[in-house]
Amino acid sequence: KEMKKLPGALFVIDSRKEHNAIAEARKLHIPIIAIVDTNCDPDEVDYVIPANDDAIRAIKLISATMANAVQEGHQGSDNAADEAAKVEETDEAAE
Repeated sequence: KEMKKLPGALFVIDSRKEHNAIAEARKLHIPIIAIVDTNCDPDEVDYVIPANDDAIRAIKLISATMANAVQEGHQGSDNAADEAAKVEETDEAAE
């Protein structure tokens, strides 16, 4: 209810259990990243992470890695915006 815009991607642990979320993301053209076990259909997912979706340690490791990557991506985009602002300030000062 509080989302202002659509998410950039959907990360799913068990694509078989979360088939409703995957179907909704498909309708909205949201890319889907999922841990896919041998009992799941990889064709439903845009980016497959082959792993055991029942192993708690594997889920923790993959989820933590995904969360860290998202945070690094956000920090990188913030840094890029800061650098672009500095370049604009330098260009304006040079004129």
